[in-house]
Amino acid sequence: MGASGAEAGDQVGTGNLHEALAALGRTPAALPDAWVSSRRFGDGAPWRIEIPSVEGPAAFSAVVDEARRCDIRIDRISQGSGISQLSDEALGEMAALGHAEDIETVLWAGARAAWDISAMARSASGASAAGSVRGERGLRAALEEALRAAQAGIDGVLMADVGVLRLLGRAKRAGVLPERFVLKTSIALPTLNVEAAECYVELGATTLNLPTDLPLEDIAAIRRAVDVPLDCYIEGADDFAAPMRYHELAEIVAVAAPVHLKFGLRNVAGTYPAGGHLAGAVIEGSRERVRRAALGVAQLERRGVRRA
Repeated sequence: MGASGAEAGDQVGTGNLHEALAALGRTPAALPDAWVSSRRFGDGAPWRIEIPSVEGPAAFSAVVDEARRCDIRIDRISQGSGISQLSDEALGEMAALGHAEDIETVLWAGARAAWDISAMARSASGASAAGSVRGERGLRAALEEALRAAQAGIDGVLMADVGVLRLLGRAKRAGVLPERFVLKTSIALPTLNVEAAECYVELGATTLNLPTDLPLEDIAAIRRAVDVPLDCYIEGADDFAAPMRYHELAEIVAVAAPVHLKFGLRNVAGTYPAGGHLAGAVIEGSRERVRRAALGVAQLERRGVRRA
């Protein structure tokens, strides 16, 4: 008869990947020294957790509840439907919850062209303009939304328009927005190379979203060029190619630190702009993103890649 489960388990090693590779005569892969980042967040952590697509107070509460159940710490949430889709009451609730739980709260600013009257932004070849804002009206709307968010106590905004980024960067320097207000580039304005990274930081970006499919070597090059945190999807949504990069989580942390590890969700229908008609999908999707993050944290811990 075969060994029982307990007996079979007794024959298994410690589960340490490096030890297992060595026992099989394989050399553990090592990243080039030039790729490895020594930079850290202010508290010394190389990585933090971001949950995207948290569309309102109910979804935010679900994230907090699920994080407690999974016993993991969430550092930031972001929202994609836009500040214009949130009432003053909802903004205040999200700000209060973020402050109470010490979770950075970043919401979308700007009337994106894909939701405007633009036919080009909804065309196959013109889709690159989808996250941009159109004209002076669009810039004013983005500034107004950022001001609403700041006045409500929200930590910052994200955007997919270079003009909005420059405008809000100028607003910070002029004292119109708080000095510590977060300006985050969106996945819809991805940072694909060093020149783009340096440009966005010069315009005022305080955290940069990388594309979902950037190789480690290119991530390392961007990290060497800029000091601001990078934001990297470990699991992405279907409309951004739906990568699942759990297998290289430790390497991403090594080259990108300080990095926000973002856990999106595959196989989910689009929910932007969210609302009561999509509440079930939004709330359950938020819970599942936290569960995905817990899987990522567990993998990092198995590899010995801790926050501090």
